[in-house]
Amino acid sequence: MPIVNIQITREGSTPGTTAATAEQKAALIAGVSQLLLDVLDKPLDSTFVVIDEVELENWGRGGLPVPQYREQQRADGGQ
Repeated sequence: MPIVNIQITREGSTPGTTAATAEQKAALIAGVSQLLLDVLDKPLDSTFVVIDEVELENWGRGGLPVPQYREQQRADGGQ
């Protein structure tokens, strides 16, 4: 019984959105489940997929919360 945990930041991928849509989450669940079937022969009905959405201020990179890290990257010209 595989259990897959996917962590994503709570933000939209298109302008005007603030989170992944239900359709995007369904696609992730279907895709991961199919991958486990194709690669490991794990039946779809025995695979569990959990999607955790993490607020940006609870996600860090480069020693900074993501919003600050991105701002620093913009100020540095994306490097």
